Amino acid sequence: MGDAMLQLNQIRKRFGDKEVLCGIDLDVERGEFITLLGSSGCGKTTLLRIIAGLDFCDSGSILLEGQDVTDFPPEKRNVNMVFQNYALFPHMNVAENVGYSLRLKHRSRKEIEKAVTDTLALVQLPGYESRRPSELSGGQRQRIAIARALVNEPGVLLLDEPLGALDLQLRRQMQIELKRLQKRLGITFIYITHDQEEALNMSDRIAVMKNGIFQQIGTPSDIYDRPKNAYVAHFVGSANILSGTVLVKQGAVYLQYAGGLAAVDAEKKPVKNGAPLTVAVRSEYIDLLSPEETGIPAVVKEKSFSAGMLRIALQMENGDEVIASRHGIDYHLAPGDKVTVLFSPEHAVLVEAEDEKP
Repeated sequence: MGDAMLQLNQIRKRFGDKEVLCGIDLDVERGEFITLLGSSGCGKTTLLRIIAGLDFCDSGSILLEGQDVTDFPPEKRNVNMVFQNYALFPHMNVAENVGYSLRLKHRSRKEIEKAVTDTLALVQLPGYESRRPSELSGGQRQRIAIARALVNEPGVLLLDEPLGALDLQLRRQMQIELKRLQKRLGITFIYITHDQEEALNMSDRIAVMKNGIFQQIGTPSDIYDRPKNAYVAHFVGSANILSGTVLVKQGAVYLQYAGGLAAVDAEKKPVKNGAPLTVAVRSEYIDLLSPEETGIPAVVKEKSFSAGMLRIALQMENGDEVIASRHGIDYHLAPGDKVTVLFSPEHAVLVEAEDEKP
């Protein structure tokens, strides 16, 4: 790591008899936007609170700019946190909310006023100083919460699902604004979400969590196109997970699955005849051919339309459901039609099965 802003070393945390963080290691570069992505209960919020100093780990260490802050209280760490529920003081106006921490630090009135004015301009809310939180929209309240965190000029900003309470259109707008703001300021962002689309759109790197363990850490492209295991492939982008066995024929490697065959690229993972084989294939890479073609037989189960994509559910001979997706609102196939499923070998990513230890 060339310029580590934050280093987490073997962070462990237990609540009662449940270990919620199981030896977390992570280096975060200065100015990086990294997202902790996972479902509820995976440990991501606990980890963020430990970084902030709101909770303490049972073992392990936290280094901030090379300094061990493991046992430091929150006010001694150069970090700030933004919560999903904004946590604004309802009896204070915007200027008082944003400048609150500076008053606690006994900054001068003139210094506080300038910092508040400058920070509100950063979040595109100049002139809002005298308004109360109740007079603001959800998106405006979230910007004020971000301004209140930024006014301290933290080295690391921690954001716990900050856009979760916003409607879809506003959330997408705020994603763009947050990313733009982060790049402009050069502050390290550690962002929590369970929304994989949000993570893919905003992050420099993504750490996918499950049961207190990082399943995979990588760029959005790594996570989407080269998932390490079945969990990552399915959680990020809902890839189809096809588990069968290997057939090696005339030098080519095939997946035997659901009464059919499909060629796979197994150069990076040695395989032998009859061995278990699990591949992940994104829905957009599933080809639907006539039933006379060689491949994997299937029957069209249903079609649905969402977000500009047609989702075609396919019933396989072994009972699995495979999803193919297409741009547009309709497709010539109808429920009950027989098809052959196929995909290019390069689009079949060999992954660890879900029950294998990552």
